[in-house]
Amino acid sequence: MKAQKIIKQSFIYLFLICGALMMVFPFIWMILSAFKTHAEIIQMPPKFFPSSFSFKNFIQAFSMAPFGKYFFNSVVVMIASVLCTTLTTIFGAFAFSRLKFPGKEIIFSGLLSLMMIPFEMLIITNYTTIVKMGLYNTLPALILPFVSSIFYTYILKNFFDTVPDNLYNSAKIDGASNWKYLWRILVPMAKPSLYTIILLNALASWNSFMWPLYITSDSSSRTLPYGLQVFTTEAGSYPELLMAASTVIVLPMIILFIFAVMMIRGEVVIKYSDTLSITVRVLGIPIRILPRKKKKIKISDYSPKKRAKIEEKRTSFFCKA
Repeated sequence: MKAQKIIKQSFIYLFLICGALMMVFPFIWMILSAFKTHAEIIQMPPKFFPSSFSFKNFIQAFSMAPFGKYFFNSVVVMIASVLCTTLTTIFGAFAFSRLKFPGKEIIFSGLLSLMMIPFEMLIITNYTTIVKMGLYNTLPALILPFVSSIFYTYILKNFFDTVPDNLYNSAKIDGASNWKYLWRILVPMAKPSLYTIILLNALASWNSFMWPLYITSDSSSRTLPYGLQVFTTEAGSYPELLMAASTVIVLPMIILFIFAVMMIRGEVVIKYSDTLSITVRVLGIPIRILPRKKKKIKISDYSPKKRAKIEEKRTSFFCKA
């Protein structure tokens, strides 16, 4: 039985390792090919490692197309989309999870049903709206259609629903407003979910191709995926330049993905003895949410007028004693 278990686990690990290699190999091949010469990349049988690591292909690719401008546009669009979507997701998830208003379930169900409509069906409507607003071939046109997402709102709402109602009621009894409860308790507790949403949104924004294809017409507003497609026709006979340009697009997202996966690993610890204690652990680092440390205030921190009043109260207290 023990031998069968070892053999079974060995096959499982072998299968997972083969699958991982099949997924990682194209990225490794792309990065290594970005450093090869033209003769090395077309030779048969293929050569896995380049004879020397040189950035000539990257320099030549950047000289043939404005990849610096494409990269800047992609970063701006990604950051703006992530910020706007994260804010609207937090507000929407909190409203549908904690606030009470007429027709909440019907409205949320209607919004969820919109997820069945593919984005390609909305392109004509979005395109007409952007053109009428005078935003054609501008960066805001690449951002506006993606400032909110019911899918991300649904993910975060499900997490907010798992937080006990007693925590919300206790915060309200202690005088916390909905705004303070959201930003001081719920959002810190939801960091793993928020990291997931930010990662998915960043990947979708960075890799967006179809929408920039319709809404941009020159290099001033192109992003990296669309710019790479245009560059393909210009460098079709130089695969090493295409590999270099592809590496510029893919490598930042690989780094972001690794960082996000490390940050997503977290847990929420809720304890109650005499007082309520909430701690979020991210990468093994405990972040205390409640109770908050009370700030020690020295008398020197007060204004002269306030200090005079405090001294007057002290004097009157000791005189009565």
